[in-house]
Amino acid sequence: MLIDVLTIFPKSFSPVINESILKRAQKSGKVKIRINDIRDFTLDKHRKVDDRPFGGGPGMVMCAQPMFSAVQHILRSTKHKAHSTKRKVILLSPQGQTLTQKLAKKLSGYKHLILICGHYEGVDERVKRYLVDDEISIGDYVLTGGELPAMVLIDSIVRLLPGVLGRSESLNEESFKNRLLEYPQYTRPAVFKGKKVPQVLLTGNHKLIAQWRKFKALEQTKLKRADLLKNK
Repeated sequence: MLIDVLTIFPKSFSPVINESILKRAQKSGKVKIRINDIRDFTLDKHRKVDDRPFGGGPGMVMCAQPMFSAVQHILRSTKHKAHSTKRKVILLSPQGQTLTQKLAKKLSGYKHLILICGHYEGVDERVKRYLVDDEISIGDYVLTGGELPAMVLIDSIVRLLPGVLGRSESLNEESFKNRLLEYPQYTRPAVFKGKKVPQVLLTGNHKLIAQWRKFKALEQTKLKRADLLKNK
């Protein structure tokens, strides 16, 4: 998979994409992440990428030209050109559809993702209408820019790529699989400050343990996210 990010703060991504699983996924060739500075594509001699909104109002709006030019450059320069059905241009925006595990799984099937990080009071509407395929939000709140949401989106997608995680079983037992939260997890020691690990987990009876975990997953979901059990 190839992921291109368009941002005005390219240095902000390094601490995230160059650590842990994302670093290993890139090193193993499972994903290639390219960070592109939007300012490199502006026609303004001062590298300006925003301007005052037509009609007045507070703040600044990101201009359409640098984003269109950046995406066009990426598409021209990409050696392994993905078919349009396997490529998606995404704007990180509080107005977009909410990121879910189901959506992350769907996006992990694409060959090429281009992520645009908005900023200031937003982006020129023509970017939304004529350049991007989808808008994605990570929650019903407003952030300073799209950089943090882009990092969250990248992490949620890359870990789903085949071979990125050490054990495929890990994906099958995570929260939100089958719309259930994950069951409680314990590790050694069996007794800590007088608190004991549930006895069933120490029996070695895999069938009994599986039943316990299924029950606890349902219990956790009912207590913490009952909305996930709707129509289930």
